[in-house]
Amino acid sequence: MPVLASHRKPRTKVRTTTPAVGFTTAALASVTLLSTQSATAAPAEPKPAMEEVQKKVDELYRQAGSATQQYNRAKSASTAQRTKVDTLLSDVAKRTEKINEARRELGAYAAEQYRTGGIAPTATFFLADDPQAYFDQSRMMSRSTERQQKAVDDFRTQQAAASKKRAEAVQSLEKLTGTQTALRSSKQNVQTKLTEARSLLARLTAEEKARLAELERKKEAEAKEKADKLARRQAAEAKEREEAEKKAREEAAKGPGGDSGSGSGTGTSPGTGTGTGTGAGGSYAAKAEKVLAFARAQIGKPYVWGASGPSSYDCSGLTQAAWREAGVTLPRTTWDQVEVGTRVATSDLQPGDLVFFYDDISHVGIYKGDGMMIHAPKPGANVREESIYYMPIYGSVRPA
Repeated sequence: MPVLASHRKPRTKVRTTTPAVGFTTAALASVTLLSTQSATAAPAEPKPAMEEVQKKVDELYRQAGSATQQYNRAKSASTAQRTKVDTLLSDVAKRTEKINEARRELGAYAAEQYRTGGIAPTATFFLADDPQAYFDQSRMMSRSTERQQKAVDDFRTQQAAASKKRAEAVQSLEKLTGTQTALRSSKQNVQTKLTEARSLLARLTAEEKARLAELERKKEAEAKEKADKLARRQAAEAKEREEAEKKAREEAAKGPGGDSGSGSGTGTSPGTGTGTGTGAGGSYAAKAEKVLAFARAQIGKPYVWGASGPSSYDCSGLTQAAWREAGVTLPRTTWDQVEVGTRVATSDLQPGDLVFFYDDISHVGIYKGDGMMIHAPKPGANVREESIYYMPIYGSVRPA
């Protein structure tokens, strides 16, 4: 029997490898392209130079110092306002007691009138034992009526005065709320700036911190060199003054009697120091000595913003406390302290003078001589001696 031919259709082979390879290649190419584009679009941000970091940290501390002065001003205002409010509330309480006394007196008069009742003058005349008794009783009633009227007038006066004081107290309380709000805002501002500075420093590596410290030492050395230059110049000027005064005394001693009289007057001047400080120079020098003795005793105590002693200070808190030792009361903030006393040039600085820094007058130190000052620098640092050229000088004042 012959074999029958198969009627099945032969299968056609399908190639799948080539398209798969093409797809994979395209995908890889796309990934490579995207990676290249990403790398081009968002390169790694370079780290700032240490000089930039130093400037940024210094600026944040300066801003924190300015915010500290805002805090100090708000705190002083809040304290003063609280005192005023307490005084007004005490006054209101006293006046309220006086109103209550007047009210009780009026109540007594009203009760007495209720018990006796109101009698017409004609009836009183006919009921009296004799005319004289009537007139005596009439005068007594008149005086009683005057006392009642006075009691009413006193009550109204006390009531008006109490109402006025109560309104003042309400206004003062509203103002106190405003100063306390400013106080909280200033405090938050200080904390924000300090947190920024600390975060910036915390991100530095050990090597970067060492580099930053080196930059700080360089800055201090440059400031000290400028201080030494000022000290040499002041010493030379003082020597010139001393020689001029000595020569003037010698010339006066050689002159006639009239001139010698004026010479004795000149002879009293050397102890006063520089030319402009002659009259009160001795007095100022004595006060400055007390100021600097106090300031030296605080060296090593920590800077704490808003603090005014005795265990810690901010810059204006230290200057205020130091001059208090000399019997001089300074305001709390640098902005107000710079308005006290007499302005002096940097070249004319004397020990005890206050030196202010930055355009916003956010820092202050006590000049000790030779281009150096004692100050409470910034958070994380202690009260110390430092060149006045460490920061940009705004100006100086002689407080007394």
